[in-house]
Amino acid sequence: MLRARSRQAAASGLLVLSLLGLAACGSEEADPTPGAGLDSVTIEGDHGKAPKVTFDGRLDPDDGETQVLIEGDGETVEDGDTVSAHYWIGNGFTEKEAESTYEAEPQSIELSKDIIKPLRDAMVGQQVGARVAVLSSADDAFGEGVGNPQLGIGNKDAVLFVVDILDRSETIPPLDGPQGEEKEPAGWAPSLIEEDGVITGLDFSTAHEPTGELIATTLIKGDGAVVKKGQTITVDYLGQVYNAEAPFDESYTKEPAEFPIGVGSVVKGWDERLVGRTVGSRVILEIPPAKGYGKAGNEQAGIKGTDTLFFVIDILGAS
Repeated sequence: MLRARSRQAAASGLLVLSLLGLAACGSEEADPTPGAGLDSVTIEGDHGKAPKVTFDGRLDPDDGETQVLIEGDGETVEDGDTVSAHYWIGNGFTEKEAESTYEAEPQSIELSKDIIKPLRDAMVGQQVGARVAVLSSADDAFGEGVGNPQLGIGNKDAVLFVVDILDRSETIPPLDGPQGEEKEPAGWAPSLIEEDGVITGLDFSTAHEPTGELIATTLIKGDGAVVKKGQTITVDYLGQVYNAEAPFDESYTKEPAEFPIGVGSVVKGWDERLVGRTVGSRVILEIPPAKGYGKAGNEQAGIKGTDTLFFVIDILGAS
């Protein structure tokens, strides 16, 4: 991850700072002879397309450098913004690609203090449409004496980043609770059990028996932005098996959770029914086994392969 999330269920395809705790590997005993700088590297290709990177000898890990390869002409990126970007990472010692996002979806990167500092410093102040190359030591990128074993980057290696800034948005903090227009829930839905305003369970006494279909009802229609496939949503939620006396999981008494949505990181029922809703919404989902945990169920949560799941979900943010 280019940044680390502190919420309880974060996930992303980026280079995580939590890898700082892993032991160093790769070219730990690198050749002490000074290497070259960014001017020795040829980086070709159009903005938004995978760059062709040609090394002319290994890079010097001691001198950090930044070059703007393509000037942007869009909005200016500020510290704390969230940018949509592609990135390419190379090992400056082995002269090989370590990771690239260009064959996948663009990454959503919040320019917070948790992001790799050389990259944050390089992107802040640039305009959307820019391509930026950054040469950094492994120490500056991943922490002193650590490197990044997952990427095959040792703690004495130079690291080359190429980043294309595709879009930006101001970071909007998650809501404290649902916000929008109250709606009358469908008659099939269970009612909420609350204690001191906190949802603690679902009451199925007036709910219908499961239909085997994936259905949803809105309790509050949020007045925020529309949730898009590939975003990370911040939610409070409670999940309970039909007619169970207690929930199998919930976040209302903890911190809100974060999940990528629409990309297969959560159960299908969430992916199919939360994309397209608006931030601030509160919804109830009825999820049949095929759209939940399937025939295997989830033994750890006490969910059988025949169980229908019900969730109440507050969508507090999307980025």
